[in-house]
Amino acid sequence: MDIRREDGMALIIAMMAMLLMTALGLALVMTTSSETMIAHNFRNSSEALYAADAVLERAMDDILTVADWNKMICDPVADATCTPVQSAFIDGRVLTDDRRLPDGSTIRIDQALNMANCQKVDPCSGADMDAITSERPWGVNNPRWRAYAYGFLTDMLPASDTINSPYYVLLMVADDPSENDGNPSKDGITPCPPGTTTGCNPGTGVLALRAESFGPRGAHKVIEVTVARTDTAPLERGYTGQRGQDEQNRRARKSAVQTPGKALTMQQLDMVGGGIH
Repeated sequence: MDIRREDGMALIIAMMAMLLMTALGLALVMTTSSETMIAHNFRNSSEALYAADAVLERAMDDILTVADWNKMICDPVADATCTPVQSAFIDGRVLTDDRRLPDGSTIRIDQALNMANCQKVDPCSGADMDAITSERPWGVNNPRWRAYAYGFLTDMLPASDTINSPYYVLLMVADDPSENDGNPSKDGITPCPPGTTTGCNPGTGVLALRAESFGPRGAHKVIEVTVARTDTAPLERGYTGQRGQDEQNRRARKSAVQTPGKALTMQQLDMVGGGIH
């Protein structure tokens, strides 16, 4: 056999070129798919953040009408006369029912409450909720979250086609953890005057709110806010830098908002849930 013959060399070169082009094509497809997934998750994450903010805004209107905030955070197990007040925005179903999202996934309100109260889906004991952790370092003054408003975002404005969203939203209320009375089911009695820290309760007239949104592909956002009663306005909201101060004050006085607030921001983006806030 003459090894100097070049018969078939063109076929080998063509096959090598085809393999190279196939590899480049697969790399392009994978890059495009990844970019598409990232963009889709980013959109879901952004929508989830604003969905959580929307239920906060909706619940504020109902909280303004509650004269006694103890009626929102009281414990019906410990107090037989307690019937916790809820927002008008609820879906009317029991908390243990499955809520099915448009993508086929399900959530349960009671499990979401358990996760907020003791970081597990199973029912929380008193010891679980009083346990000191990095997320709940206040011990017996840890918030005991209760469902106040919940439902699909599309039902927030009845008989309206202005909302087109697959998100389910939940607003929880609890006693502010800055209290020192050891009773998370009752608001403090003795407020602290300016400059005073002893012989009083710094959490008097303060309520903690936790908004969560649940969407497709595991999208999930949490926003926590504190609200407080003041002498100058029915409600002052302790937003964590997500709204402009002028907007907070105007909304607290139930006045028209003329100056737009700062944009909501996200802290982290991932490939699975779209982000963590």
